[in-house]
Amino acid sequence: MTDHTAVGVRVALNTGFYAARARLRILVKGGTLPWASEMAYDKGIAGLTELAGPPAGLTRLAGVCLDDLTETDDCAHIALQWEAIAPDGELFTTLLADLMLIPAGDQITAVSVTGTYWPPPGRNGAGLGQAIARRCAMAVIGSFLDSVACELVHPAGTAEL
Repeated sequence: MTDHTAVGVRVALNTGFYAARARLRILVKGGTLPWASEMAYDKGIAGLTELAGPPAGLTRLAGVCLDDLTETDDCAHIALQWEAIAPDGELFTTLLADLMLIPAGDQITAVSVTGTYWPPPGRNGAGLGQAIARRCAMAVIGSFLDSVACELVHPAGTAEL
């Protein structure tokens, strides 16, 4: 399986759009998005290793590229790209996606990630059926979005105990 998988995950947050947008600005400047990306990629590779064997675990995330955050009164958007290193040292794009916030009510904000995900190239992804590749891609993106959503609703140090 060397082809890409289209992904899209969306969750509703119990917070107003303007508050979520202000928190997203902080996350972008504070390095939380690359951290959440790395955690999600590692989780996805661990799952892929279970399905495809140990060679799949030899890839790692090399970098996260973020475009500038763009904002309007009813949308906040940032494009992201994940680059990973294959076992042979080759750099490959593993994710091209858009993270978006939109108001979904007075005190509800929708946050979504949509884009394209690529599994590791070569024999790491060999033999994966489309269903397994999609499951891995959705797990990675779901994990990333969960981390971002949690930080948007409960910024570090403010979560209720």
